[in-house]
Amino acid sequence: MDNVENNLLSAIETNGYSFVISLIVFGFLFFLARRRVSFGTRVLVGLGLGLLVGILFQNLENFEIKGISTFGSIYVSLIRMLVIPLVFVLVLNSIASLTSLDYLRKIGFKTFAWFLGTTGIASVIGLLVALLFNPGAGIEQTVPADFAAREIPTFSEVILQLIPSNPFNEAAEGKVVPILIFAIFLAVAIIKVGSKNAEAVKPVRDLISSLTQVLHQVVKFVIRLTPYGVFALIAGVAARYGWDTLQELGSVIVSSYVALIIHFVLVFGGLVLLVAKVNPFKFFRKIYPTIAVAFTTRSSYATLPVNLEVITKRLHVSPRIASFVA
Repeated sequence: MDNVENNLLSAIETNGYSFVISLIVFGFLFFLARRRVSFGTRVLVGLGLGLLVGILFQNLENFEIKGISTFGSIYVSLIRMLVIPLVFVLVLNSIASLTSLDYLRKIGFKTFAWFLGTTGIASVIGLLVALLFNPGAGIEQTVPADFAAREIPTFSEVILQLIPSNPFNEAAEGKVVPILIFAIFLAVAIIKVGSKNAEAVKPVRDLISSLTQVLHQVVKFVIRLTPYGVFALIAGVAARYGWDTLQELGSVIVSSYVALIIHFVLVFGGLVLLVAKVNPFKFFRKIYPTIAVAFTTRSSYATLPVNLEVITKRLHVSPRIASFVA
């Protein structure tokens, strides 16, 4: 019992300040929300405050950042909680709501063609910027003595890992692509059966539609926590690595953002202007929440729910198209 009490007192002494500061920052972010400050702005404010608090704690002895980083871990867990059911239900809903397989082939071909095309351009931009900046030069990294290089799987092994053998097991392991493929099979089967007997699949389509609405509400709950989660995550990273380490990684950070900006402005901006015939400035302003979350969390998991909200609510894209493409 004495050991438990001592551990509790030690945790309060070392993490008490981080908890107090977290509550103060959370209160400030909540105040901004009540003042109707935009979501993206609050995320960036959380980022800045997290960086300052993390650097402060990194320079203080006998004080740990675990009290803050715990909140960040909770936020990431909530995001991961959503990914598998979100991908499964949204893909199932978007495809099953289509009236024919011909329409699925049409949007599917366009989606993958644009995705592969822009990905290829992004790869070229990344290589050119890396050759120009030579990021990471001068950084010394000691390799542990027990380090063993990971064996690279063969092409056939990669393909086999993408095919779901047990969807429940794949879901438990957080494998998105096998769940995506499983959802596509189910959705195509619903379309096929529905084309012959619409009443047979109506209960299934109604259930999927209801689940989609419920999941969207759960997503809204979690997304509201993003400014707080971003603060906690950035504070933990800054406290762990410190400003000196971040400075050493400056060339890597700068080159990454130069490549991202080039791709974002020239490729995406050019497509919006020339193909979609939309003003790029208006487009970027409307998708600002997605940009802010992607910029701060560096997670496609965290960005997906926000992206869907932005596509459907701010860009007014059809939900069935948005779900499939996103």
